[in-house]
Amino acid sequence: MALTLLSRLRRKSTSLFLSPIKRRHLFSLPETIDEPTSVDPRFLRQASLAKTRPIDHTPFLRFPEVNVSTLSNGIRVVTQAYPCATGMASVGVWIDAGSRFEAAGTNGTAHFLEHLIFKGTKRRTAQSLEEEIENMGAKLNAYTSREQTTFFADVQSKDIGVAADILADILQNSTFPVSAINRERGVILREMQEVQGQVQEVIFDYLHLAAFPTQPLGDTILGPEENIRSISRNDLERYISTHYTGPRTVVSAAGGVNHEDIVNKVEKLFTKFSSDSTAADQLVKAIPAKFIGTDIRVPDYENPHVHFAIAFEGAGWIDPSSIPVMILQSLLGSWNRNMGVGNCTGSGLAHRISTSNLAESMMAFSTNYSDTGLFGVYCSAHPDSLHDLSCVIMEEFRRLTSDVSEIDVERARVQLKSALLLHIDGSTSVAENNGRQMLTYGRVMPFVELFARIDAVDAHTVMETAKHFILNKNIAIAAVGPFEKLPDHSWFRSQTIS
Repeated sequence: MALTLLSRLRRKSTSLFLSPIKRRHLFSLPETIDEPTSVDPRFLRQASLAKTRPIDHTPFLRFPEVNVSTLSNGIRVVTQAYPCATGMASVGVWIDAGSRFEAAGTNGTAHFLEHLIFKGTKRRTAQSLEEEIENMGAKLNAYTSREQTTFFADVQSKDIGVAADILADILQNSTFPVSAINRERGVILREMQEVQGQVQEVIFDYLHLAAFPTQPLGDTILGPEENIRSISRNDLERYISTHYTGPRTVVSAAGGVNHEDIVNKVEKLFTKFSSDSTAADQLVKAIPAKFIGTDIRVPDYENPHVHFAIAFEGAGWIDPSSIPVMILQSLLGSWNRNMGVGNCTGSGLAHRISTSNLAESMMAFSTNYSDTGLFGVYCSAHPDSLHDLSCVIMEEFRRLTSDVSEIDVERARVQLKSALLLHIDGSTSVAENNGRQMLTYGRVMPFVELFARIDAVDAHTVMETAKHFILNKNIAIAAVGPFEKLPDHSWFRSQTIS
């Protein structure tokens, strides 16, 4: 299965895009302007310092065109073809279904299904499937998150049709033999033990539970051990028939591909997907997430350091505040004692932590879901530093509400745009980016528009956003290690009361 920044199970830490705005600005203006009265000023305020050079976004107009088609069963096909010296291509299926949508008592089914999907179909045995992939020199992979499940393949362009056939076959014709189900129980239980040994992953599971207790969004992606031991073929088949539907599915391809060829192949191959129009958004609205903000601490005296995360409720995918929150994340930054850049970081938080020797590492994060999110800071530190470190973190959170300069915001915008561009390096990343956007926004936002939105965020907007998300808000805390010197939940909560 796939390994990513925060979790092997694909926990996403940064949101990328926003809902549409009424006007696009392709360049930031060289002089300050009055705020329009008819449009939300968060998007249209001058972001740059007065008398600076205009920001030229025209290079991003030359990005390859994105093509989208919708089939009769509701499946959307999105492609982005571009010259590729290696002759490679990527194709995948993005489904608007993850652990959040599991039926009560079956938490872990979505991830279990990810394992079983490669264990044989009516046309291919597990061994023949592996041999077919290896003979093409291809890679077939999958990952599960709380709201999405993805199956994708990286192949030579000439084999893109075969890859599409394999994906269609495993998603529509898997047999789920009982022997394979029982064998995978042990595999997943061992995977669970491995995850428990990776403290950073464990922290974010505890953080979700602290933020959304007794709610599906607070459940882990793997599920509890008792569920892994009891999930049945009926549970797997019921999950597929309920959630693997055409309108909730996107087939995304990138690299050396032709749009019409991909559309024709998908139309021919993906014939068994239900056209049930029930959308994931409807399921979310029926059971919306509610950020509670509690405190979960797990003692571990064999660990010399305390790992902990502090989070406020963040922005959902289409919340207009999601890009300003991304800027907040960039302002807080990240730092690791082993990163080798010394104390010259532009982040005030990272600079104070590094110069005062308060932590081994720190990382700001912003995780987005359909109707909510998590925004905060993760740290690893020696127990004796916990109180001073906590004071610095909360001081920096408060500073975001009242003392942010345009120079700081300009630097954060540049860092954010660079990170976003690095994220689409290669056909796999492009296909993933487009598939995820089609599920969350119903379209692929051009980078020229995205960067115009980023450049429209100024210091005033950042501080107003920080006030909205930080002051007088509940806090979720998760900690693992010898945490006795970490201040209690009420202390953290008191630090943001205005």
